[in-house]
Amino acid sequence: MNVSEVAGVPEWLPEHLRADGIEELYPPQAEAVEAGVTQGDSLVASVPTASGKTLVAELAMLSAVQRGGKALYIVPLRALASEKRDEFEEFSRYGVDIGVSTGNYESEERWLREKDIIVATSEKVDSLVRNDASWLSRLDCVVADEVHLVDDSQRGPTLEVTLAKLRRINPGLQVVALSATIGNADALADWLDAALVDSDWRPIELRKGVHFGEALHFDDGSQEHLPSQGSEKATETIVRDTLTPDEDEGDGTPDDESDDGHGDGRGSSLVFVNSRRNAEGAAKRLANVTNDHLDGDELARLREVAADIRDTSDTETSDDLADAVEKGAAFHHAGLSSDQRSLVEDAFRDRLVKCIAATPTLAAGVNTPSRRVVVRDWRRYSGEAGGMQPLSVLEVHQMMGRAGRPGMDPYGEALLLAKSHDELDELFERYVWADPEPVQSKLAAEPAMRTHLLATIASGFADSREGLLEFLEETLYASQTDEDAFLEQVMDDMLAYLERNGFIDADGDDLSATGMGHTVSRLYLDPMSAAEIIDGLRATEGRPTALGLYHLVSRTPDMYQLYLRSGEQEEFTELAYERESEFCGRLPSEFDDAFDDWLSALKTARLLEDWADEVEEDRITERYGVGPGDIRGKVDTAEWLLGAAEQLAAELDLGIAPAVREARIRVQHGVREELVDLAGVRGVGRKRARRLFEAGIEDREALRNANKAVVLGALRGREKTAESVLEAAGHTAPDMDGVEPDPDAAPVLDETDDEDQTSLGEF
Repeated sequence: MNVSEVAGVPEWLPEHLRADGIEELYPPQAEAVEAGVTQGDSLVASVPTASGKTLVAELAMLSAVQRGGKALYIVPLRALASEKRDEFEEFSRYGVDIGVSTGNYESEERWLREKDIIVATSEKVDSLVRNDASWLSRLDCVVADEVHLVDDSQRGPTLEVTLAKLRRINPGLQVVALSATIGNADALADWLDAALVDSDWRPIELRKGVHFGEALHFDDGSQEHLPSQGSEKATETIVRDTLTPDEDEGDGTPDDESDDGHGDGRGSSLVFVNSRRNAEGAAKRLANVTNDHLDGDELARLREVAADIRDTSDTETSDDLADAVEKGAAFHHAGLSSDQRSLVEDAFRDRLVKCIAATPTLAAGVNTPSRRVVVRDWRRYSGEAGGMQPLSVLEVHQMMGRAGRPGMDPYGEALLLAKSHDELDELFERYVWADPEPVQSKLAAEPAMRTHLLATIASGFADSREGLLEFLEETLYASQTDEDAFLEQVMDDMLAYLERNGFIDADGDDLSATGMGHTVSRLYLDPMSAAEIIDGLRATEGRPTALGLYHLVSRTPDMYQLYLRSGEQEEFTELAYERESEFCGRLPSEFDDAFDDWLSALKTARLLEDWADEVEEDRITERYGVGPGDIRGKVDTAEWLLGAAEQLAAELDLGIAPAVREARIRVQHGVREELVDLAGVRGVGRKRARRLFEAGIEDREALRNANKAVVLGALRGREKTAESVLEAAGHTAPDMDGVEPDPDAAPVLDETDDEDQTSLGEF
């Protein structure tokens, strides 16, 4: 189908697509158009990665805007929201207004009502529903990206319930659900009353296979000899081979068009492993392979990327990542900061970084296709199973789908690694030839049920037990099960819990949220977290300490606690008794099942206390065995939970809200009490605040009226930084023209103290 034949889209779109080199739609895209995606009809598109799902979404959204409507694009990750916003921004030149919203769960984001296309995470959309954002009723089209994640026990129920609520708010809503891997796409289409495009078409060939011995065994029965060199491991051999130009692909000269004119025959590799430590170790080894395939220009550019990585953080993780990047390799996992992940992803897309060793989180994340994908580890540790468990077919296929970059690679290859003939056969049966597992709703799990039941009652979607059952009948779970009695039993148990904790009132069959219930729903808290915080605040005697409050929020279900490592039980037991008086609530007995969870929460709280006491980031990562991204995650979650605790304390009139607020600000900025006011000035952060304080500027007012020479000296002579900080503080004349830095106002805080703010909020 030619792009000019697509009906219902803005008149400028065909020419825009042609300018991007798109004359004809891919077959799955044409099927979507024929199914009515540009006419407002709902659609489930289950098509491989790189087969044009995003254009299907764009056709749906832009046709909705053309009809005078409004579109919403739901993504599972914040990083993906930023990527999609950047992609859609190209439409702004035609008058299409783009907005993105991922944070602040307490806001209805009124400014979004003027946007034509809005990108948001499913959690953010759920919070917008809870906060009664009026513009949601004006939606005409909703796109759910990576819709197979309804199967995820953590995020799945939120996406499922959010889609059900949006469909109830807008009875004629067009829902376009996208995924590369759905084992039962027809079930999702039935639930959403949608047409189905289920295709395995790809723009370039994807060969799947298994490496064993010194050969690649492919799904079509063919084999390729792949000899190793010296003591190379299989992964190193594959990466080296991927970087070596094939004889039939040319020599990389300007006349060579065998790689579509976009490359020199060399390809990049993604290697998936099962842990952070393995990702870092693999990247270190693979860097010795990639380093031999870099030219002078690439080495120079990689040194710049490595320098940027070191600037984001002063930790060993940052140094290790930068060392690998300088040689053309990288690792990628959740322990990295968002800045570090972005730098790695950008360098990989720019073909500077030739290989990334990653945990599976990258498979469902941002757009990072490669020539070859190697699934090195197909088992990972499962706490529930108490040992190593095979990955799901769906997850492995998601990784494999990253192989092959249209316009860059002539083909894509996805490989697993076998250590024996038996394992070779097993991997073909288990993954290469297997279909993905069917997607199954996880809504009936108790944590999800109690959270979404309260939100459903508080937001007015149901005001009775019968009304709740009617709403639940509109979910994927109801469409997939005949076990109505089980669902009712879980619902009734959760309603009893909500009533017992004062979040709802039940009068016969009638249900209503209490004032506290409305607050908890609006704050986007798990009701069990809210109950823990409320009980802890009520049990607090006198003014709570920062540690006590950090421990309180760390023992809620909404905080992922740090595990106790071998030998730490005794250390944190001793600490618990030393600081028992600071806890918000009674310390359980050592023989109580809750004692270990209490200690894990204490370890998490100590990390937060160290951060708020201005302990250097590298010391924190070493002390707790975490990465910069883990600190970021804990700080973000603590800031959110303490903000909720502050509001709950005020609503309960306990007189301790100011203490909670101070603990929140301290952990937000990573500063001690004396820097709370100063660190709140935009652009200051923890290290600049300390320098200014040591130079005699102790608060915002002092900064507003400060001697500019002192400010410039404290900020190491950085004029632009000094000007922006003074402007943010409200200084009447912030410009630094002719100002010389006061040399006495530049204290050396430590040997490594450079301009890195390490404020984490900038990551």
